[in-house]
Amino acid sequence: MTLEWMGYVAATCTTLSFVPQAVRTLRTRDTSGISLWMYVVFTFGIACWFGYGLFLRSWPMIASNAVTFVLAATILRMKLRYG
Repeated sequence: MTLEWMGYVAATCTTLSFVPQAVRTLRTRDTSGISLWMYVVFTFGIACWFGYGLFLRSWPMIASNAVTFVLAATILRMKLRYG
């Protein structure tokens, strides 16, 4: 048995930890406490992790980074729109 299950657990935890911030930002549209450059770099990094996951054919990496990218990109768009 491989440790791939650990990848799924880690991917689930890190992705779920991001959901409350995304939901709060979507509900309140308040992005004043969010750093623009942090989200630019973070979103780019998530896209890179997604690509790396594709290269490795690692489903935990692919799935978690796809979801996290959508959430981070949404927050980044809101930061750009609402400041």
